[in-house]
Amino acid sequence: MTADEQTTSRVGFAPEEIDPALPTRAARLKWVIVVDRDLPAGRAVNAAVCVAAATSTAVTGLLGDDAVDADGGAHPGLPWAGCSVLAADADTLRAIRAKAASSAGCFVADMPAAAQRTRVYADYLAAMKETAADDVEYYAVGVVGPRNRVDKIVGKLPLMP
Repeated sequence: MTADEQTTSRVGFAPEEIDPALPTRAARLKWVIVVDRDLPAGRAVNAAVCVAAATSTAVTGLLGDDAVDADGGAHPGLPWAGCSVLAADADTLRAIRAKAASSAGCFVADMPAAAQRTRVYADYLAAMKETAADDVEYYAVGVVGPRNRVDKIVGKLPLMP
């Protein structure tokens, strides 16, 4: 699915679906981030955070209300429906991205290796433009979609250690 197609067919929660009083498993949509298990910890965390940032701005209703502590301090809203961070090898990660991208009703955000290999965003864009889709190496893939569909796509992957 292209970025234009994802924009046209938005994935998200309608206001009436948002119920932070329910367990995360009760949410219609499930969010997972799958990270290359062979990455060093710093690169893995960076990849997951970048995918999360792209997802949180693209999926409506994903973030809950800000929390206010007893002293009146505000804490920005977090994903009320949760997010699992899973681990997979590079080949499985590529297959997950392909399945999710072709699955109706799923939003996909990814972190290509080129993004960590460059220090200038324009260089990343140029590197991607020169890379065939089949040659893109992924460090992390985030998927938001109907719970049963996401479960089928990621199978029984372990949580990232």
